[in-house]
Amino acid sequence: MNSIFSASVFDATVIVDGHELFKGQGAANGWAEKLSRELEVPVSVRKIRTGWVLCGTVDGEECVWGVYGQRLKRLDIAAGLG
Repeated sequence: MNSIFSASVFDATVIVDGHELFKGQGAANGWAEKLSRELEVPVSVRKIRTGWVLCGTVDGEECVWGVYGQRLKRLDIAAGLG
């Protein structure tokens, strides 16, 4: 299941294995805080090659979020990230 959050992401991004990720750790941390408040779960950031993703656990399932069309999108880490 890939979910997309409606808030616009206007931060610089990079493409890693076809996935749009945050370019900077600072921007990723800012969005991790916002997502954490929205979902009411802890959200951290992790570097994947040249980009940054958001990581958290929702309903017992580990989740990773990147960017898709200026929105936060849950990524399938089995699709080449890691």
